[in-house]
Amino acid sequence: MSAILISGGTRGIGRAIARQFARNHWDVAICGRNSRALAEVADQLRAIYPEGKFLAHAVDMRDPAAIRDFVKQVQQQYAAIDVLVNNAGIFEPGAVNQEPEGQLSRMLEVNLLSAYHLTRAILPNMMTRKQGHIVNLCSTASYKAYPNGGSYSISKFALLGFSRNLREELKPYRIKVTAILPGPTLTDSWAGYPAPAERFIPPDDIASLIWQLTQLAPQTVVEEVLLRPMDGDIESNT
Repeated sequence: MSAILISGGTRGIGRAIARQFARNHWDVAICGRNSRALAEVADQLRAIYPEGKFLAHAVDMRDPAAIRDFVKQVQQQYAAIDVLVNNAGIFEPGAVNQEPEGQLSRMLEVNLLSAYHLTRAILPNMMTRKQGHIVNLCSTASYKAYPNGGSYSISKFALLGFSRNLREELKPYRIKVTAILPGPTLTDSWAGYPAPAERFIPPDDIASLIWQLTQLAPQTVVEEVLLRPMDGDIESNT
């Protein structure tokens, strides 16, 4: 059975991806910060798809050693990880000259370096097998600057650069790399925003898209996908 590893797997996009792949009879490993939320997601998946193997662990994605330890646990449970989704991320708005000290470091640690360290831990097995798919959840903020984007946008620009660099490095190993760049999506990052749900991209759409990307022929890779709500972007100035 194929297996997928998803960081930030308890809410929003990550949770939708976990459900999508479990529905299609994949084994699913997830990590996140909240132990209770992780257990709830894993229990729900086991109840609906009892034939699957589901692993959930709390991991501080700012800690490279904790990430490596988590990957070791995953590798003890699964023969191989076929798809890695780097989805862990946080959003804090603020202009560069106004945001609090340390905000850039936080954004880089979670939005960029977690993907860097998790990918490095997973890659040796993929490279040996010359097979695998790495999906990086970037953002429209990865290529277009927005007012009040600040350190969040900087970190997402960097994540897209990481994805593009990986794509070139991993061609000889037949490992696919895809950057997903969604606009406003109905997740907790937009909680309280005065707009109807129809104004946002549903997380299930992104999960469905990633599933379809993994079903392409081995010689076909989609490098980048840009998604926006039908009515265009929503700019947060709060």
